[in-house]
Amino acid sequence: MNKINVKSFIIILIHAFIGWALCGAIIGIGMQVTSIENTLIIHAIGAPIIFAIVSLIYFKKFNYTSPLQTAIIFLSFVIFMDFFVVALLFEKSLEMFESILGTWLPFALIFISTYLTGLIVRIRK
Repeated sequence: MNKINVKSFIIILIHAFIGWALCGAIIGIGMQVTSIENTLIIHAIGAPIIFAIVSLIYFKKFNYTSPLQTAIIFLSFVIFMDFFVVALLFEKSLEMFESILGTWLPFALIFISTYLTGLIVRIRK
């Protein structure tokens, strides 16, 4: 495992936050302009794209952690924020975690896209 300091960890979390916030924007805007089902489909497509771009920037500029470590940190951050902020604070319900399309598929795709992006960037260096 690469050793990272507090500053490095904060940089990683900032990238995770940006990805999470952009995914939240998809949900927020989507709910205003289309159905919940369409919004969740767009989110499931957009989440891995967003995290591939965020992780590409992270790996090219900082690259403090391995692809696996980064994927775990990004996904852990997203799960933490979705649980404590979205589910408990805003929705006051854990119902969102019953949705494969709305929650579990995007979680898996965020992990995979972050991990694969890291591998590709490392191979090309």
